[in-house]
Amino acid sequence: MPFLRRRKRTDVSDSRIDKNEDGDDIQEKSKRNRREERLRKWSCVDICCWFVGCICSIWWLLLFLLNAMPASFPQYVTEAITGPLPDPPGLKLQKEGLRAKHPVVFVPGIVTGGLELWEGHHCAEGLFRKRLWGGTFGELYKRPLCWAEHMSLDNETGLDRPGIRVRPVSGLVAADYFAPGYFVWAVLIANLARIGYEEKTMYMAAYDWRLSFQNTEVRDQSLSRIKSNIELMVTTNGGKKVVVIPHSMGVLYFLHFMKWVEAPTPMGGGGGSDWCAKHIKAMMNIGGPFLGVPKAVSGLFSTEARDIAVARAFAPGFLDKDLFGLQTLQHLMRMTRTWDSTMSMIPKGGDTIWGDLDWSPEGGYMCSAKKLKNNDTAGQNVNQSLARSKGVNYGRMISFGKDVAEAHSSEVERIDFRGAVKGNNLANRTNCDVWTEYHEMGIGGMKAVADYKIYTTGSILDLLHFVAPKLMARGGAHFSHGIADNLDDPKYQHYKYWSNPLETKLPNAPDMEIYSMYGVGIPTERAYVYKLNTYSECHIPFQIDASADGGSEESCLKGGVFSVNGDETVPVLSAGFMCAKGWRGKTRFNPSGIHTYIREYDHAPPANLLEGRGTQSGAHVDIMGNFALIEDVIRVAAGATGEDLEGDRVYSDIFKWSERIDLQL
Repeated sequence: MPFLRRRKRTDVSDSRIDKNEDGDDIQEKSKRNRREERLRKWSCVDICCWFVGCICSIWWLLLFLLNAMPASFPQYVTEAITGPLPDPPGLKLQKEGLRAKHPVVFVPGIVTGGLELWEGHHCAEGLFRKRLWGGTFGELYKRPLCWAEHMSLDNETGLDRPGIRVRPVSGLVAADYFAPGYFVWAVLIANLARIGYEEKTMYMAAYDWRLSFQNTEVRDQSLSRIKSNIELMVTTNGGKKVVVIPHSMGVLYFLHFMKWVEAPTPMGGGGGSDWCAKHIKAMMNIGGPFLGVPKAVSGLFSTEARDIAVARAFAPGFLDKDLFGLQTLQHLMRMTRTWDSTMSMIPKGGDTIWGDLDWSPEGGYMCSAKKLKNNDTAGQNVNQSLARSKGVNYGRMISFGKDVAEAHSSEVERIDFRGAVKGNNLANRTNCDVWTEYHEMGIGGMKAVADYKIYTTGSILDLLHFVAPKLMARGGAHFSHGIADNLDDPKYQHYKYWSNPLETKLPNAPDMEIYSMYGVGIPTERAYVYKLNTYSECHIPFQIDASADGGSEESCLKGGVFSVNGDETVPVLSAGFMCAKGWRGKTRFNPSGIHTYIREYDHAPPANLLEGRGTQSGAHVDIMGNFALIEDVIRVAAGATGEDLEGDRVYSDIFKWSERIDLQL
């Protein structure tokens, strides 16, 4: 009996165990099913949060590794891949025994100088002395409309808007970096420091690049500050003259300064006719747009350049739509058309310099020449490319239609736009969030512009007067774009002519030297094919026709833009003509015979990503890190002359193109 009882208990306990095991299996299955159900129910929000979390974790890990690694590690990796790097120019010349001698003055160009807020409206609360331009551009992303409002100038006076004061940053930090990691003057400054330069022998002539040149003196006394600082540097350095190094629009600004400093007060600085001879050893112009840039025309006409035209081609209408509450290009046009300095960049010299309907100095230029090799096939390609390039006429700066750009002038029927009647005949004009001067033209005025079909440099000014009358009314009082018939005419003593090298004389300083230093070998905007769009009243009606293409790899026409040799911004003709011909020897523009030199730098892109922006770049801003250019600058600052640098170094056809220009010298 006891045995049977034990047997029963055993059977019962076994059955309980079986039941428990079955229950556990059921529970595990239900849990698994619930997990699978939750996974199936993952929403897009869950996936996005997970993705963002992974990206942030990786980002913070990379930042940690970047800060933890030795400072020499990137250079070690680069040298392991590419081999030993050459010494920086400053270190190389220091080993040669060069030491700081002449004080150096940097003159930044348009866009590259930092601007900070000193007074603003309520929307700019907390931004006192914070950079609105340069640096991180954080305020552009946080409050774009407020940023555009504070970066704009008064549309009537060209000065500050009521309640707003934006001023240039001072010191070397004003333009050493444009944004974190994107150098402008920093590399050149660092190399000069290698041979003994420091802040007391280097001066950044910062100014508000939005203002007309004379207004920088009216509002900020910027020209007077440059004069005083140069005089101080010469005095405190034993009478050694300064070497001035302007970049881009800074070249035109310093041309204006040299006339201003000699002119009597109150219009000028009262320094006298020998001030430049006493204080300036050399003027080393980097990427100087002496005769303007075609890109300025497209910027003022439609707020475009090649990059924006390409973006439009990939995403039609994207930039025109109300993106994040902004009509992007309309806001940009309204803002930039208040910057009078842009007028200084409009091409100068008219058709005499830039060409007319059927002629241009660069005629026959081969856009694919650098790609060809010296063999029979290359020779055949050269002939084919030359045959194609003969159809390119760079004198037609704006053409409405590819067929118009390529047709002979006798085949083009044009209707003069100058007498066209403007009118406010746009429907639903009140729905336009951003006012531009195009709203006042009406459909008839827009059509009249397109019906004229071809615009050369000689008619560009009339075009801009028609489409941007407020800008041109202000700018016309500060800048001129012609060629002087008689430089002794008293009218050329006015400041509006001082930044145009074709309407003013160089100073009486025969011992001074002028260098024109620029990159070559990069396709650079020279002329445009446009189209008229009237499908929306609120859009900018004129656009570069990105569909216009030359039809071959060697064509100079791509995406509605005709390209020519240059540094990606300034064509060779503008950067080199004055030093190649206009000022070469004793001319009416250079009566004292100041020595001029051309130093071209053939563009070579970086060999790999580790090389950064390259040490042989000829691009408009990247050239500031070009080792050959930096070496030339340091040698002159240390006392060398143009003859010590072996005179001109030329890779382009600048001398041939200059000879084709019939200019009275």
